[in-house]
Amino acid sequence: MTCGNCQREIADYSNFCYFCGARQPAAPAEPFRPPRRLMRSVVDCKIAGVCGGIAEYLDIDSTLVRLIWMLLILIPVPVVPAIVGYLVAWIVMPLAPYPARPAESLAAAPHSTPAT
Repeated sequence: MTCGNCQREIADYSNFCYFCGARQPAAPAEPFRPPRRLMRSVVDCKIAGVCGGIAEYLDIDSTLVRLIWMLLILIPVPVVPAIVGYLVAWIVMPLAPYPARPAESLAAAPHSTPAT
């Protein structure tokens, strides 16, 4: 970062120039992101969207979550807790809202007819 007063290079995180003492403009704040919620997925679901929702929340591939869940079910000890956990997650996790269609796709094809 360059000081606006003396035009010397200073560290990016400096509030004041350590050569001339001029106050530096505040760094732009990070954009506001709403907090993520754990919800069942409506676009990535095989049975109830639980694994897809967990994958979206953790920002990982849903196939990996499904494989881990299947391994938990196949291991002899946690069979019942894994199945009960899935059912409880199905009941407790809210369903995510459907994604909105882009405006340009609505204007391009307002009524689509199935091919016969």
